Amino acid sequence: MLTTSQLHSYLDRLSCQGDLRPGLSLLTRLHQAHLQQIPFENLDIRLGIPIDLAPDALFRKILDDRRGGFCYELNYAFSLLLTRLEFQVRLIAAEVYNGHGYGPAFDHLLLAVGLEDGCWIADVGFGDCFRTPLRIGGEGIVELKTRYLLQQDPEMRWVLYQAREGQPLQPQYRFVLQGYELAAFLPMCRYQQTSPDSHFTRKSICSVATPQGRISLSNDKCIVTTDGRRQVSGLRNATEYRTALQTHFNMTLPPDARIERLLSHARQLTPFNQIHHFPGEMR
Repeated sequence: MLTTSQLHSYLDRLSCQGDLRPGLSLLTRLHQAHLQQIPFENLDIRLGIPIDLAPDALFRKILDDRRGGFCYELNYAFSLLLTRLEFQVRLIAAEVYNGHGYGPAFDHLLLAVGLEDGCWIADVGFGDCFRTPLRIGGEGIVELKTRYLLQQDPEMRWVLYQAREGQPLQPQYRFVLQGYELAAFLPMCRYQQTSPDSHFTRKSICSVATPQGRISLSNDKCIVTTDGRRQVSGLRNATEYRTALQTHFNMTLPPDARIERLLSHARQLTPFNQIHHFPGEMR
């Protein structure tokens, strides 16, 4: 449960004011603000810093240090905010589509939010994804010339589809509406931080939505997308990387952060081989 101080800090971080009565209007405002204010990023993984999902550590990172995170961090934190605001929230496990097939269970954490008129999917931890919560059984939405749609497959699993302008629908991930405790996600959270097969250990990413597109730092590239047009510039050294973080994300990393790890392309960084218990894990 968030403290009153943490609640106010979270809402300030999202620049969210006004009516806080639980409902679709507030859920949508919070969801869209989260995507534009708190980046999707895996910098700690590339820097060799274990992810800590304990609530106080999570809020210290996101609120005090003004950092972001990946799905287990962002959607879990968002679930705590929504619960504090008296929404009915479940943690949902998804299998992510990789272009050839679906990944393992608990590959992704998203949220199911129960409202008076049905169940809605919220996801502030998947990077470039839907900005408006999606209703289960609804007709989908179109945002920035991209269509998002939920459909059930023959096994009655819900599949999130995305179709950019002029392109066919492509699966993103699939799930069932079964709620889990956070502990169920911890083994995959550890895997995503340590396995050489995890794309989170292969490259660095820091990305945030903008009203017309998004801004991303991907290894040694800064990518600004506006109305579908991409502008790519190189980041030649640690100074330029830190400047880009500050300019686009208002983010500052510690002076001793090994920025060269963020500029590097895929290679095994031996992240946490000596750690037997991760912060946030159940013993």
